[in-house]
Amino acid sequence: MKKEIIVGTRESNLAMCQTNWVVENLKQHYPDCTFKVVKIKTQGDKILDVALSKIGDKGLFTKELELAMLEKEIDFAVHSMKDLPTKLPDGLTIGAICQRESPADVLITPNGKKIDQLPKGARVGTSSLRRSAQLLKYRSDLKLESLRGNINTRMKKLQIEQLDGIVLAAAGITRVGWEEHITQYIPYEICLPAVGQGALGIEIREDDNEILQMVKSIEDKDTYSAITAERALMKKLEGGCQVPIGALGQLHDTTLHLEATVVSLDGTKAIRLDIEGPVERAAELGDELANRLLENGADKILEQVRKENGE
Repeated sequence: MKKEIIVGTRESNLAMCQTNWVVENLKQHYPDCTFKVVKIKTQGDKILDVALSKIGDKGLFTKELELAMLEKEIDFAVHSMKDLPTKLPDGLTIGAICQRESPADVLITPNGKKIDQLPKGARVGTSSLRRSAQLLKYRSDLKLESLRGNINTRMKKLQIEQLDGIVLAAAGITRVGWEEHITQYIPYEICLPAVGQGALGIEIREDDNEILQMVKSIEDKDTYSAITAERALMKKLEGGCQVPIGALGQLHDTTLHLEATVVSLDGTKAIRLDIEGPVERAAELGDELANRLLENGADKILEQVRKENGE
């Protein structure tokens, strides 16, 4: 094992918190190694004045990190699993998936009002079509506004733009230590999370067995199984993070429960189904549930979404 490991990450405060967590945990297993963190700006970090759904999402937050890996400038990259496309570039693979924080979405309001207490026509900021579609399904009167930028930027916009609330991932807020700002964990009955939300993934070169062995030391098997099912579902539906698909895999002993929804952009059409089976069949369960969603009309909803997004 070489003595210095070069780790790639995006440069936001959240990305650095996540990467530092990975490094600190790896140091416990490999105390003789040193870890150098390299910050890399991705396309998604550069384009902040356009809604994500309008610029596409294939590798939006990962491509530059992947190029650095393929060129052997870094040994591995730390990602939010929800940012990783289901198809990775040739030569790269997911080496490990770490223990998941809460996958829930959270509502942050300036006055402590929960989603049911927001006034009619309340202005709510989010960068996610998945969140806005599910929120509109629950409350069609809400005015959903595009909200880009890192967590700090979005929190500032809550005040500057006098929004009634913003919706973010619970995991991100927790990792930067801002839990006190959370007004409400939005129930899964209202809003299923993005595929992989709350988990960190470590992407590596396929042929680097030393790094594979290293990162496997901090993998969480339950999280790996749950997200394997979610990503299999997403792959079958050919969705990305800018398609209104929510999914959540949860383990109960050796049984995996997977629930998923596909929602039209205006929230008026939605299909929501679930499936259970042995954890060893995680990928097959994701595939099966995707097929059931398609049989129940998810293909028509997704086709309409893509038309509305100009794809």
